[in-house]
Amino acid sequence: MIDFFDSLGLEQPYVRLVIFTFLSIVIGIIVRYTFFTTLFVLNKKDDRGLIKLLEKRFSGSIFLFIPMLIMHNLIPGFELSNSFTEWLLLISESLIIVSFTIIAIRLVYFLQDVLNTKFKVDRADNIKERQVLTQVTFIRKIIVFLIVMIGLSLFLLQFDGVRKYGATFLTSAGVAGIIIGLAAQKTIGNLLAGVQIAFTQPIKIGDAVFLENEWGWIEEINLTYVVVRIWDRRRLVLPITYFTEQTYQNWTRNSADILGRVFLYTDYTIPIEVLRKEFEAILASTDLWDKKDQVLQITDCTEKSMEVRLLMSAKDSPTSWDLRCLVREKMLVFIQEKYPNSLPKTRLQMNQSLEFKD
Repeated sequence: MIDFFDSLGLEQPYVRLVIFTFLSIVIGIIVRYTFFTTLFVLNKKDDRGLIKLLEKRFSGSIFLFIPMLIMHNLIPGFELSNSFTEWLLLISESLIIVSFTIIAIRLVYFLQDVLNTKFKVDRADNIKERQVLTQVTFIRKIIVFLIVMIGLSLFLLQFDGVRKYGATFLTSAGVAGIIIGLAAQKTIGNLLAGVQIAFTQPIKIGDAVFLENEWGWIEEINLTYVVVRIWDRRRLVLPITYFTEQTYQNWTRNSADILGRVFLYTDYTIPIEVLRKEFEAILASTDLWDKKDQVLQITDCTEKSMEVRLLMSAKDSPTSWDLRCLVREKMLVFIQEKYPNSLPKTRLQMNQSLEFKD
């Protein structure tokens, strides 16, 4: 190696270092370009979505990993001082660990991307897809957490002053270390609750829920907390243990379709069959109704009015809300225009006649 350097006229070790650092970067760029170009050429007749995902996740990390690997093997042949050589080897080893950790994390994300392409949630009946997405998302976060712990431990082990901390991190990265070291802490309770939710799935990403006097959708399920997107675009953040310890409503536990109800209060004189026909006509005229259920019933009576309950089905909770508002508005307009005297009223009856004296 030294004779080869000398034959090129590169007697100065530091000149060799700079030149070969540059060459390593160039080689990394060439390898990256050649690798992904070859994949595109070999798959020119197939769907390239998978290759694009691969390029998206690995292009930058490979660019860092390959030059560091090359330089780590060339540094001992540069005839630098022992202290400087050791320092460069330490830096290169650390960067290799960092880049390899990034590659491992990117691999996990890539596998999730592949599953996301197979289980798409952009359709009406997506219960199975959301189940898989919830499990994969939580498992991905657990694996990434462990990879970061191991990578950080290996990184710290490179330095004598903090080697004991690296060993501690590495020990705690194991499953037994996590259970023994953190079992008494609240954090592990949250993690175990997350595992329970991921596999028993009382909630899934995209579920419509009613809790804390608010309704919305499960937007994120993280290791220790859940984000609920409220209907008015606010975000409700709850500890993940809330969903294993508290009572709440999940409107899309097994299916997304839901029954909506509207209450009307009218006078006893209104013809019920006419109301029923108008209700059926309103549902038939809108795409918000899923054509499954429609019921009009008298559910209560008071001395002043009767309660009319209208039940209707919709494909999901947002559609049900819009359908209920539409039916309520149109039924009120119908009563106002056709039967204004049948709106709730208070009756007075005079039992004694008035006598007038001359």
